Amino acid sequence: MAVLDLALEGLAIFGLILFLVLWLMHFMSIIYTHLHLNKKATDKQPYSKLPGVSLLKPLKGVDPNLINNLETFFELDYPKYEVLLCVQDHDDPAIDVCKKLLGKYPNIDARLFIGGKKVGINPKINNLMPAYEVAKYDLIWICDSGIRVTPDTLTDMANHMTEKVGLVHGLPYVADRQGFAATLEQVYFGTSHPRTYISAHVTGFKCVTGMSCLMRKDVLDQAGGLIAFAQYIAEDYFMAKAIADRWAKLRINMLPATIICEPISECFVASLIIGWAVHHVFRWDIMVFFMCHCLAWFIFDYIQLRGVQGGPLCFSKLDYAVAWFIRESMTIYIFLSALWDPTISWRTGRYRLRCGGTAEEILDV
Repeated sequence: MAVLDLALEGLAIFGLILFLVLWLMHFMSIIYTHLHLNKKATDKQPYSKLPGVSLLKPLKGVDPNLINNLETFFELDYPKYEVLLCVQDHDDPAIDVCKKLLGKYPNIDARLFIGGKKVGINPKINNLMPAYEVAKYDLIWICDSGIRVTPDTLTDMANHMTEKVGLVHGLPYVADRQGFAATLEQVYFGTSHPRTYISAHVTGFKCVTGMSCLMRKDVLDQAGGLIAFAQYIAEDYFMAKAIADRWAKLRINMLPATIICEPISECFVASLIIGWAVHHVFRWDIMVFFMCHCLAWFIFDYIQLRGVQGGPLCFSKLDYAVAWFIRESMTIYIFLSALWDPTISWRTGRYRLRCGGTAEEILDV
């Protein structure tokens, strides 16, 4: 019994520490959001002396927003940059979109690369390789097809690329769209994701998504270049890791510790653990604490969302409440599904993930 009592005391202490850590993350991300996001950065170098940038744009297929998203990169207010559009397949409809924009903006230094170059398992790296090999500027900006920017986005990122910085990345968010699926996505990218992303940044942990990354080509080349990361599905994380010195299945296989950390950082699971801990230590009612803790989490998430949005939301508070509850309820199912089946389908291929972030392609026979 003494051993059991000691174990229970240890678990209770763990629950209280978890409470402190999670709420520290809440406060850090909210404060950082209100201090830094949606504010124009101070220019650290003259406009005319901003370094040249090679934009690498991987494309696959078309969607209703593709041409509008791509066009924003042809309208950047930046003195010296090139746009390198990369398409893997010769019959991809994205080629017509690219040619239309190339004709519309003849004064922009832009080229189209078709066919890619297979150097590993990662289709994105394979698609980008021909453009990477001929990129003429020292700064490489890899930016996904679904990203939309403002005219000053690149200027802002370049001003953060100081002498001791090797990679600049942006917090991904979504544009306002109609429909509940869009609301659900916006709630995720405005609550859970920035809470983890920002708190990791503030505390010095590497947490990078490859949706939009500006990096030094010479530093990346010293780490082996793009080809060195072709064995990984989540090349963004490993690029950041190499320069400095997460999808559910990817995070689990890249960082095995995520198997423990990921579920206990979600609202309902964390509330149960912490509720049991305060009941064990202080004899508080578990369910009362659980409800109050979830309510506080719900409110703080809304504050976080409004901060990231930087203006009024395009959906009601009721829509937010429903989307928030559904997202929080789905997290454990998604996590357990990722543990059960370590294969993912991406574009036209299927891959089996290995521990450490590498992958192998599953070929149909």
